[in-house]
Amino acid sequence: MIKTTIDLKEKANYIRKDVVETAIKNKAGHIASALSTVDILVSLYYRIMNIHGHSSPEWKNRDRFILSKAHGCYALYSILADIGVLPFEEWNNLGQGSSLRGAVEKNEEYCLEATGGSLGHGLPIAVGIAFGARLQNKKYRIYCIVGDGELQEGSMWEAIQFASKHKLSNLTMIVDNNGLQAMDFVENILADKDNANELKRKLSAFGFEVEICDGHNIDEIIPILENWKNNGSISKPQVLIANTTKGYGLKCMENIPKFHYRLPTEEELKMGNRYE
Repeated sequence: MIKTTIDLKEKANYIRKDVVETAIKNKAGHIASALSTVDILVSLYYRIMNIHGHSSPEWKNRDRFILSKAHGCYALYSILADIGVLPFEEWNNLGQGSSLRGAVEKNEEYCLEATGGSLGHGLPIAVGIAFGARLQNKKYRIYCIVGDGELQEGSMWEAIQFASKHKLSNLTMIVDNNGLQAMDFVENILADKDNANELKRKLSAFGFEVEICDGHNIDEIIPILENWKNNGSISKPQVLIANTTKGYGLKCMENIPKFHYRLPTEEELKMGNRYE
């Protein structure tokens, strides 16, 4: 566990740099989708989640994490390699003989809890795990990051309704609310322009405990998640709507739809970054 937010912020910058350098070296796209989640994932893995020092698959009482927007997996891979769960060579050789894919595939040895890729599936799986833990009187928590565009899937709202009905207080959903899906802005496809407050209204109506934060501000993320983790009186599932910027960390990439999968050129990289 990293105790100070200063150290967490330094770790987040390390992960950002590692994601960018490893992905570019191996010509692996979907960098932008990973960069928007870095501060959230660092908060979870280095401070919030009960993983007993490391996320060991043999430890059955560990907290579980599922990345529903599974194509944004590079930050997760980097963190799992950093904490020693994922062999460094697997991450370092992404796409070059590694068993890792451009979207998460289940691998219990590496604590990758569920296969994703086709959007709309990760949250239902997380809800199922949370329900199973409830039935077995297990005390571990389940955390799930979903995309804002992914919330246009009907399967997500079926899972949300089920979680609310069964008062799955052991489930925390985090929305990577970066305003982009694939090659366009969510407001141009289906979501409202003020997506965070609209999501808060909807998810509150569905029976979730809801908070909104700056998804790149660890000082905002940590207190909310710690309160939910430690507050035994909360009797319903929670959702943190984290307002983020797709591509955060690379200035050429931030909030630019064309970088959903596209790699930056050398000239674009000269525009600078936020992690050095």
